[in-house]
Amino acid sequence: MTPVSDIIRRRFSCRSYENKPLDDNLLRTFRQAVEASARGLFGNTPRFVLLEMDELPRDAWKKLGTYGVIQNARLYIAGMIRPAPMATVDYGYCKEKLILKATELGLSTCWLGGTFAISAFGRAAGMRRDELMPTVSPVGYAAGRRSLTERLLRGFAGSDHRLPWPELFFRGNAATPLPVEAAGPYAEALENVRLGPSASNKQPWRIICDPKQGAFSFYLSRSAGYRHLRDVSLQEIDMGIALCHFDLTVRELGLAGIWRQEEPPAGIKSWEYVAGWRAEGK
Repeated sequence: MTPVSDIIRRRFSCRSYENKPLDDNLLRTFRQAVEASARGLFGNTPRFVLLEMDELPRDAWKKLGTYGVIQNARLYIAGMIRPAPMATVDYGYCKEKLILKATELGLSTCWLGGTFAISAFGRAAGMRRDELMPTVSPVGYAAGRRSLTERLLRGFAGSDHRLPWPELFFRGNAATPLPVEAAGPYAEALENVRLGPSASNKQPWRIICDPKQGAFSFYLSRSAGYRHLRDVSLQEIDMGIALCHFDLTVRELGLAGIWRQEEPPAGIKSWEYVAGWRAEGK
């Protein structure tokens, strides 16, 4: 099995694909992963469908709203969730696991949260009246060369850059940065959070840490203009991605712990508390 840190580093947002179908065995393996029952850390159960563009009428492709942004994608993951507390966080957690599974299988993907036609995708995916479709993702073999549109979009979003540790991780309070060397056995998990994808690469996660006690509190630092889109908070999905990267890494490292929601400490007004992770026995 490929180490999760290697998979996270290999993943990138791909908008240009080779115009060829997936190998049958590979498609079967990935479809099974997509259609397996999903459950997030807080009990929500998003539903995912793998859509094959070849099964749709050719004139329906442009109605999906990705034309010009995504090149030659023949498969899409469509994800749906019922509104509930922590639903979008759980959605982000579960879908990122699928994104990383695709990466492990040698496939490329891209999160799309605002540049698709929800009605067209909803019809194709059989979306129910009580469900939201926060995102879709193309899946396939990456093209050898990125399109001009993709190069422009990546440059605009700063996709190849990540915020440094002192702006994301803190020791004991929101004012004291956590040095890498003070993170102990959790340094790899925090670095994998830092490397996660996010809407417009805003990286809204902030973590107050006590590595010696195995205590990590995850906060959302909202960016202006990203509060909600189509009744969905994209940055809450980003938090689910952060929790996914942390959770998968600590599990792989054998660092046992429990996710829970606690009463956040007073005095942190600019961030929103999301969840905490505590090492077992602490």
